[in-house]
Amino acid sequence: MLHEERPYRKNLTTKGLIYMWDEEQPVIVKNLSITGVLAELKCSECQSGSFNVKDIYNAVSESTTFDLYLPEMRLAGTVEVARVDVLEGSVLMALEFKDITHEVDDLLYKRKAYRKKITAPGQILLNGEYLDFNTVNVSVDGLMIRIAENIAIAEGTLTVFEFKRLELEGEVKVIWSEPMAEGGGTLIGLQYVHIDNTVIRGIPRFAPPQTA
Repeated sequence: MLHEERPYRKNLTTKGLIYMWDEEQPVIVKNLSITGVLAELKCSECQSGSFNVKDIYNAVSESTTFDLYLPEMRLAGTVEVARVDVLEGSVLMALEFKDITHEVDDLLYKRKAYRKKITAPGQILLNGEYLDFNTVNVSVDGLMIRIAENIAIAEGTLTVFEFKRLELEGEVKVIWSEPMAEGGGTLIGLQYVHIDNTVIRGIPRFAPPQTA
């Protein structure tokens, strides 16, 4: 009989975080393969047994892609929910890797916050004119953008921006900028100085665990 070969799955128990309902929810990974993980959702409602199964299925129906962070495995990125099972009060989710980065510890310690890869348009005021940009990634502290023009911008420059995808607008500071050799344009790293939204929905922080 012909059958589809299933990737090897390693049984283990490791803690992590998944971003659902605009919050970081704890999970415990039950097994791991090169294609994904089986994780148990450990939200407070799940542990108390008072969770609403409909809320879980509604979250998955709205978007099957979520952000995942596994500190002990040094993995972070996006996963897609392939299956949800509710067994004896436990919520198990089969998650397939979509865009995962390994060795994230050093990056998270350096940047202090997880950066979510998002490509979406916005506008920024530079050198006296509004320029269109596309984001490269976004965090709760700032964003990296790409503009089509090749321009020089001084580090520390304060300016204003608008990013409708996450309903963000306000004042940002240029942390760095560099020309792009391939395709032209300029990459710019921006830090929020003052934005209208105090809570940035859709972007987790995923701060690394503190060591003594």
